[in-house]
Amino acid sequence: MKPWKKQGWVIPPEANGNFVAAMEQVLDVYKRPYDPKFPVVCMDETPRQLIKETRTPIQGSRGRLERHDYEYERCGVYTVFMASEPLAGRRLVKTSERKAKSDWAEFIRDLAGHYKKAKKIILVMDNLSTHKAGSFYETFPPEEAKRLWDRFEFVYTPIHGSWLNMAEIELNVMIRQCLNRRIDCLDNATAAIAAWQRHRDNLKAKVRWQFTTHDARVKLRRLYPTLET
Repeated sequence: MKPWKKQGWVIPPEANGNFVAAMEQVLDVYKRPYDPKFPVVCMDETPRQLIKETRTPIQGSRGRLERHDYEYERCGVYTVFMASEPLAGRRLVKTSERKAKSDWAEFIRDLAGHYKKAKKIILVMDNLSTHKAGSFYETFPPEEAKRLWDRFEFVYTPIHGSWLNMAEIELNVMIRQCLNRRIDCLDNATAAIAAWQRHRDNLKAKVRWQFTTHDARVKLRRLYPTLET
């Protein structure tokens, strides 16, 4: 895996101490050995369009692909929340009509229930405004919000460094294998994603991250501040 060559990568600022500090923190977390009491989980989300066919597709046949008319009807958008545990090869996926603070907080509560035996869940995610402990307190009573907050250790990828989040890889696989077609309603999208998740979990598909702090200091050295001597 060479994340700096990822298509669509946003170029981070050069000679930026905050960026490299956050990057090295994430890379240190990825070096940790598997520990079910302290699972390392990556979380991300993506918006998707609901699209309806305006004409019946022509079914494929031997030597001929299925054909769709270029016209379509937009039927709204939805959000897919993804949490993946790379070393265990399992994931939790949820769809929502929105991506508000409360939707994120409810997904994180589901995630906490998914790891009932864990002492602390190490959660790697983008530094979005919704991805804060305050979202718990805006969604749940204080007692529940504090209980959830105590279950997690938040580790944020740097701004312009979302490629450091392994959940992006899982989302890209899901889109390519499951959502690369026209789906016209949320129920159908939810059912398709659930089937994909079961299949991928049964395979225990893992992400083998190879990019290290040493690699970063060599290949991305322009991002590190130059010290005056």
